[in-house]
Amino acid sequence: MKVRVSPLVTCICFCVLFTGLPAHAKTGDAQAKTGDEADTAEMLITMLKIGRAIVSEHQTLINDAAKGNKGFTDEFVGRKIVERFLAETQIDVLRPTGHPQSEILLSMLQSQREVILDAQPAINKQGIGFKGFIPSVFARKAGQKFFAKTGIKVKLTGMDYRFPGNQPDDFEAEVLRMFADPRHPKGGRYAKVTVVNGKPAMRVMNPEYADATCLVCHGSPKGERDMMGMKKEGWKEGGLAGAISVVMPIR
Repeated sequence: MKVRVSPLVTCICFCVLFTGLPAHAKTGDAQAKTGDEADTAEMLITMLKIGRAIVSEHQTLINDAAKGNKGFTDEFVGRKIVERFLAETQIDVLRPTGHPQSEILLSMLQSQREVILDAQPAINKQGIGFKGFIPSVFARKAGQKFFAKTGIKVKLTGMDYRFPGNQPDDFEAEVLRMFADPRHPKGGRYAKVTVVNGKPAMRVMNPEYADATCLVCHGSPKGERDMMGMKKEGWKEGGLAGAISVVMPIR
């Protein structure tokens, strides 16, 4: 059974979401807790998308072979993420009392900062233009660091995956097919409680659509090699590119 959720999951049909949970878990307290998990998953997606967008906006700077120290530091990126996240959600992650899930949100912020910090030698290296540090690489590495800190999986996935770790599992593949169905409202998210490794988990997926920046590597002509040496998939602007998937254990 399925349910679409709003950007911050302000309303959830719990009688649908609780399919797959043990009968004793179907209580008011459990419903409220599951709502919190879905809400947090949505905010993690929002924060990751913000960080990825910041990398995309500074791609020309990152690839500037003539410039050394570019000022694209973890502190700079962290500050931008906090500012934009506040503007989009009205949540200040730097205020401990700003949100009940502030610790988890701070972990995502720190994970993104660590990826930028790790990449400083490559970002600031002179004499090399394209460095392979692109938005999708940033998002993947941030998700990996975040999982190591929290046990919450946040990953990019799609049928045209390139990195093996982005391959959709059975659940993700089914939802991606639903997203590709013209009858599915464009942009409509999907959330469901399932059992993962024998334990209940909230799964949230947010569809992503190709824009002009995506087409540089994934557009036409199909089969042509992109700047990374990979074959272009022939995507069209506005078409389904994949999704951000969150698997959050319900504790």
